[in-house]
Amino acid sequence: MKIAVIGQSLFGQEVYCHLRKEGHEVVGVFTVPDKDGKADPLGLQAEKDGVPVFKFARWRAKGQALPDVVAKYQALGAELNVLPFCSQFIPMEIINAPRHGSIIYHPSLLPRHRGASAINWTLIHGDKKGGFSIFWADDGLDTGDLLLQKECEVLPDDTVSTLYNRFLFPEGIKGMVQAVRLIAEGKAPRLPQPEEGATYEGIQKKETAKINWDQPAEAIHNWIRGNDKVPGAWTEACEQKLTFFNSTLNTSGLVPEGDTLPIPGAHRPGVVTKAGLILFGNDDRMLLVKNIQLEDGKMIPASNFFKGAGSSALELTEVELVIAEAVRSAWQRILPNVLEVEDSTDFFKSGAASVDVVRLVEEVKELCDGLELENEDVYMASTFGDFIQLLVRKLRGDDEEGECSIDYVEMAVNKRTLHMPHQLFIGGAFMDAEGAKTFETINPTDGSVICQVSLAQVADVDKAVAAAKDAFENGLWGKISARDRGRLLYRLADLMEQHQEELATIEALDAGAVYTLALKTHVGMSIQTFRYFAGWCDKIQGSTIPINQARPNRNLTLTRKEPIGVCGIIIPWNYPLMMLSWKTAACLAAGNTVVIKPAQVTPLTALKFAELTLKAGIPKGVVNVLPGSGSLVGQRLSDHPDVRKIGFTGSTEVGKHIMKSCAVSNVKKVSLELGGKSPLIIFADCDLNKAVQMGMSSVFFNKGENCIAAGRLFVEDSIHDQFVRRVVEEVRKMKVGNPLDRDTDHGPQNHHAHLMKLMEYCQRGVKEGATLICGGKQVPRPGFFFEPTVFTDVEDHMFIAKEESFGPVMIISRFADGDVDAVLSRANATEFGLASGVFTRDINKALYVSDKLQAGTVFVNTYNKTDVAAPFGGFKQSGFGKDLGEAALNEYLRVKTVTFEY
Repeated sequence: MKIAVIGQSLFGQEVYCHLRKEGHEVVGVFTVPDKDGKADPLGLQAEKDGVPVFKFARWRAKGQALPDVVAKYQALGAELNVLPFCSQFIPMEIINAPRHGSIIYHPSLLPRHRGASAINWTLIHGDKKGGFSIFWADDGLDTGDLLLQKECEVLPDDTVSTLYNRFLFPEGIKGMVQAVRLIAEGKAPRLPQPEEGATYEGIQKKETAKINWDQPAEAIHNWIRGNDKVPGAWTEACEQKLTFFNSTLNTSGLVPEGDTLPIPGAHRPGVVTKAGLILFGNDDRMLLVKNIQLEDGKMIPASNFFKGAGSSALELTEVELVIAEAVRSAWQRILPNVLEVEDSTDFFKSGAASVDVVRLVEEVKELCDGLELENEDVYMASTFGDFIQLLVRKLRGDDEEGECSIDYVEMAVNKRTLHMPHQLFIGGAFMDAEGAKTFETINPTDGSVICQVSLAQVADVDKAVAAAKDAFENGLWGKISARDRGRLLYRLADLMEQHQEELATIEALDAGAVYTLALKTHVGMSIQTFRYFAGWCDKIQGSTIPINQARPNRNLTLTRKEPIGVCGIIIPWNYPLMMLSWKTAACLAAGNTVVIKPAQVTPLTALKFAELTLKAGIPKGVVNVLPGSGSLVGQRLSDHPDVRKIGFTGSTEVGKHIMKSCAVSNVKKVSLELGGKSPLIIFADCDLNKAVQMGMSSVFFNKGENCIAAGRLFVEDSIHDQFVRRVVEEVRKMKVGNPLDRDTDHGPQNHHAHLMKLMEYCQRGVKEGATLICGGKQVPRPGFFFEPTVFTDVEDHMFIAKEESFGPVMIISRFADGDVDAVLSRANATEFGLASGVFTRDINKALYVSDKLQAGTVFVNTYNKTDVAAPFGGFKQSGFGKDLGEAALNEYLRVKTVTFEY
């Protein structure tokens, strides 16, 4: 068909281009006159294509069509007028002239929201459905017959821009092309608009966009978003006009604490918080505004409203103004579809992609004598005004943010001075707990108080989850590439290595870990874990799947692996840093944010880790650390509606409770590494020297505070007595002492309550008839030291045969020579299934036993041999889900299936 396109804007340009691709002949384009010397995109494109372009300032005078305008139009011989977006009034002589008439696009579901501000009013009225209509043009009252309509869901925080960009723009272009196709095929309907439900609202202007505070929070939110970005909902406060943008009703976890902002007519004063400006409706519900435009036009984060000159815009020198204009030209070259780069122009919303970030960084380097920018700088300052402010600060050398204020506890230990944070870590800052509550963390070596640590409360959990949620949804973490995310995790691992001795010393001080073991395992494996998962960041991939084709069309199905969101990680006290690392590294590699609850008795390495995440450049809010009780902090994390995953290591009893809370709250994903009673079977044909050595390690490694410790050793009858004698000889050689001494083999138990449980455990074993060969008592010295203990003659029915000690207690039972199946049956007769082991020189026996053992890990002729690349996790009541290895990533990812038809 011969088509005349009447309209303007990028939308008009796209419709024009698509119609030409469909094979239609555009005989003329009618658009608005140039503004400030710049042509409208529609006219600009048509001129490039050699299509006649007309730029009439007006089409009629005194109610009558201008004859020369009508004549120029009629000379084109158009068969259809297409009006994709038109701000001019087109006379009916033009509308009715073509053989097929005229069609026009309107961004609402007519007859609702007739008028020029339809998108605004869709949001202001809180409509749950939006969309667009294409109708046969009438006399300008939007009442013409309908040709087609398409609808979409209006999201709770949609603005005019997001609704337009997400649906009305892309789908509207397709709709216009489809409408023309229907006309060409003679299938275009003419459906009279119903009058039921019809509304007509006027143009939204700045003077009419003032906020009425005497209404519920949802209505205020709808008013703000319905005027975002144009014309902007405003109020008067602090003797100036303030315009609000980026409003949300999602205030879960926010506490209205901060500086109050009196607002005339408001039900309650606003509160400026770290998250933004909290406002209240007359129903006392809250809404949050994240950006404020001041009366002078400056746009600032709402959280910075009361900040002084440090947060105000810099005044540029003449030289800096020249640089700013040169950078503006660079933006203009990179963003060709933007008519004019203004301070409010957003780099990404204007169509820039990651390759454009690289180009901008390189152009700035040339313009500014080699000034180094990071890609993250562009993401953090995405509007032109903010970018220039950042650039000038860097050029002046005062761009560095002030160091995070950390109130260290300093202590001279192990020939070094430790600097230990002791406050909660929320949103990139160390802070006191709600009500300034604290608890004492104890040195198990002598029972002395190391320091006071902030004790997190429910309100602190809510703050931390809100910070993690904001970092996930709005922060830099979700914008940077997977490879850049990996680079940050590599940097964190390097910092942990630089602080390895300090971290190991803190583990010895706070957890009683033997220093030499802490260097290699507690801290060493933590570093390896972060390096391993840093390498996975850019290798998390979906797949393409062949499915049945919808003939004659075809289908393409693919899967995407996506981060879950905010994750809660609850870690035990036996390996404070390593257990944190096993879960947190996989969680962060997958792209999530995290709230970590360390064990209350061992919080200090987790807080030092938090400090290192800041130094590594991990964005604020991505990692949060909350020392506190499990019944309060752990419970709130399990119950919190914005937490989407819980990773827990601890007892089976608590794991069951967490699983129930996760189900009842919001069916959050959960992985559990729980208790164990790991069997170790030692056959007579083993290498006895190695079996004794590894048997000792299987029980006494890390003072027995080891989730996979061999909870019960089954020794074949013919070597039983020899094995026991050799073990006792080795136990008597062990040095029990200060964990910081380099020759110490066995340090103190983690805390006093655990020491008492071990004493009760051994007393019960003796009472039930087991033979106590050695140990079983507290070491007579200050601190929480317990003697390495060996029991023999342990029968299957005894308490110590069935229950985990989680301490340095070796439980030995004998089994008849050659009775492999019987010992397997006894080994599997437990509700636990975390780990297991077998010692034998017979490969067939080793394979058979490893097949039959019901445990997540089986060690053959070794023990405790875990590796960051090998998945780790239990069976039965030892939990489910995996730490370490590629399998651990799946615990922190969700799989989305996407199917296309073409």
